[in-house]
Amino acid sequence: MQNNPDSYPTIVLQKGKEEAVKRFHPWIFSGAIKTKPLGIKTGAIVTVCDFQDKVLGTGFYEGEMIEVKLLSFNSKIIDKAFFEEKLFDALRLRQQLGLIDNPEIQAYRLVHSEGDGLPGLIIDIYGKTAVLQAQSTGMYHQKQVICNALLKVMQGRLEAVFDKSAEALGRMNKDAETNDYLFGAASENTVTENGLSFSVDWEKGQKTGFFIDQRDNRQLLRSLSKDKRVLNTFSYSGGFSVYALAGGATAVVSVDSSKRAIELCDKNILLNGFQATQYQSVCQDAKKYLEQLQGNDFDIIVLDPPAFAKNHSSRHKGLQGYKYINYEAIKKIDHGGLLFTFSCSQAVDRSSFQSIVMAAAIEAQRPVRILHYHSQSADHPVSIFHPEGAYLKGLLLQIE
Repeated sequence: MQNNPDSYPTIVLQKGKEEAVKRFHPWIFSGAIKTKPLGIKTGAIVTVCDFQDKVLGTGFYEGEMIEVKLLSFNSKIIDKAFFEEKLFDALRLRQQLGLIDNPEIQAYRLVHSEGDGLPGLIIDIYGKTAVLQAQSTGMYHQKQVICNALLKVMQGRLEAVFDKSAEALGRMNKDAETNDYLFGAASENTVTENGLSFSVDWEKGQKTGFFIDQRDNRQLLRSLSKDKRVLNTFSYSGGFSVYALAGGATAVVSVDSSKRAIELCDKNILLNGFQATQYQSVCQDAKKYLEQLQGNDFDIIVLDPPAFAKNHSSRHKGLQGYKYINYEAIKKIDHGGLLFTFSCSQAVDRSSFQSIVMAAAIEAQRPVRILHYHSQSADHPVSIFHPEGAYLKGLLLQIE
């Protein structure tokens, strides 16, 4: 590995394209680049300079629309010591948030990409297992270095580190087509969150195994569920369903198109001691389920779909998808009902999401009030210089 910034390949920006970097935005788009070394390989560590050859930062060359993701805004050696420093900073923040060594919350995000100054890297902690997901080739090349730094920083808290990069990189990087343990092996996959128990499938489940970013929103649902009939669509492993039952819901219906997800949902509900008579699980497309509702069957509906707009090219189609499911939910929910509605599409900003939900409410012809704005939990920090990191947005609505 190169360990001298002077030996890193140099990328030079066009005049005027350095301003975003000077404002600490970590992404450099292809149109900003003036020159780059011939034959530079994806994942290479590079030094970025302005048109006057002044160093702007150090990062990974990714060779896509976002050609460079910066790890530092100065000349920096990218090695184990660098990752140790970044991981110590991330650990200190989670300690400040009360998440480290907390028996009530054993699932949390330790590294949130740009929010922790490590673009392209996610590290989620599930008890004594860390799940590492590289979302860039550069980070993937450093996975073992990161693993070793992580073990040092966590000071004996981990028994296993699992690499879950294949889903994010498999189509772009043939080396990342399989997931595997980088260290140890997990002896336990059940974790506690706010006193509730969840079985996490990080090996074959979605994302890193559990939607940690919804922790605070699940807790809000719990506080509002007493004596309510709750519908949880796109339920995956049943996080919202378990919280609703814990909050005293009289009936909970979980809907997901994946049989595996429904089985995991049922497992988590039973894991917390709830009876089969208190809930129903339906393996069906959530949109079709909403269409078939007669109306007034539920007091609370949760809409937490996957990203309908994965990029800007699919943004319009994604917005129409959000409008459709919100229209169906607003039209069918009981009078005075509460709607938890979310978008995790980075290409859809908060204003656009609210506008499309408003359009759904107009079409449904029912009065709607906003009670709360949802976002991701605090262990998913957003750099003020990189607002794109605020990917999860949502609304708590009351429907007259």
